[in-house]
Amino acid sequence: MGTPIIIGQLGIIILGFADTLMVGRYSTDALAAASFVNNIFTLITILLMGFSYGITPLISSLFSRKEYNRVGAELKNALLANSIYCTLLVIAMLIFYAFIDKMGQPEHLLPLIKPYYLIILFSMFFVMLFNIMRQFTDGIMRTPIAMWILITGNFINIIFNYFLIYGVGFFPEIGLVGAGVSTLFSRILMVVIYAWLFWNSKSLRPYRNGFLENKINHNGVKSITKLSFPVSLQMGMETATFTVSAIMIGWIGAVEMASYQVMVTIGTLGYMFYYGFGAAIAIRIASYLGINDIVNLKRAASSGYKVLLGLVVMASAIIFFFSEPLISIFTNDEAVRITCGTLIIPLILYQLGDATQVGYANALRGTSKVMSMMWIALISFVLVGIPSAYTLGFVVDMGVVGIFLSFSVALFTAGLLFYIQFRKAVKALEP
Repeated sequence: MGTPIIIGQLGIIILGFADTLMVGRYSTDALAAASFVNNIFTLITILLMGFSYGITPLISSLFSRKEYNRVGAELKNALLANSIYCTLLVIAMLIFYAFIDKMGQPEHLLPLIKPYYLIILFSMFFVMLFNIMRQFTDGIMRTPIAMWILITGNFINIIFNYFLIYGVGFFPEIGLVGAGVSTLFSRILMVVIYAWLFWNSKSLRPYRNGFLENKINHNGVKSITKLSFPVSLQMGMETATFTVSAIMIGWIGAVEMASYQVMVTIGTLGYMFYYGFGAAIAIRIASYLGINDIVNLKRAASSGYKVLLGLVVMASAIIFFFSEPLISIFTNDEAVRITCGTLIIPLILYQLGDATQVGYANALRGTSKVMSMMWIALISFVLVGIPSAYTLGFVVDMGVVGIFLSFSVALFTAGLLFYIQFRKAVKALEP
């Protein structure tokens, strides 16, 4: 079940590689500007993704009990809850945009940052819609649907990136703005494909009937929000560590910003694998919880984590042995390549912590005992991670290397706390 999720996530990795490669080859300034904006919106994307996760255990439990009509009803409730949340985040980002020139970024990058920022901001509505439909199909064990839609959308994005960044044929050369337009178009396309499938697929008819026959239940919306918000905050606070770190690196210089973007993109190689199996762990645990099978619930968590450990070894080996050719793909700038080289070991160091926190955060999410997740994230990423980044980067004066090392501190802290909390949640479920 996790394999189609991973293949879909591999499409996102390839897209991230292609975006960074094409923009980096266009200019170092465009790469630095993209680094700032992408890291800001990674936070918003993760907040939206986390909020959509609240519906997955609910749908998986209903599906395991064959309550298909209720699945459709909860999908409608989730669409309203997520739409409200997305609108609030977009308003917050518009306010942030008004102060973007106060963020201490290099002055000459602002003309590149501002239009790209607005395009990506508008695309967040389509990210939200895609997330909801993806959690719905994943929750009913139809994980290949999202995989194929992601592959299609990312393929289109890569093609139009090439046309619009460099100006191929009759397309204008609009650089970084072209990358933003291509991203927006691909996100709209993926939502359109999902909508067409939902309204026309015979196999989805029971869920479609439930969606149409049931009115929005405000108590259901509140219940989904109660489940979703802690997960969103947990994932958002984790991402905030990377976002705030990106802003700090902007205080150092454009070369460091470009290097950070390259290495974070390479780092997604591991994270997206971990995420794919982490999502599968949550779905299986929610399914076993729905039929009160605690023995197999524990086995799902244990088996999933063993797979994650194997993925850690694989991802770390790729980063270590192929770092130089990977870095060279993204940039010809010698200064950026040298700086990236200093970040290889720090990037490898946090792989185990990342896999552990992804695995047990998703295991905990599958039990629906999610309130503790935001407190763990607050401690690990906000109270430990961000101060560690500033301390190692500027007080100890290790610069971008110190900031990268702080990620390990935060991720290992989170992994340990999520593991402890999951054990407590399982103990409470046992007779």
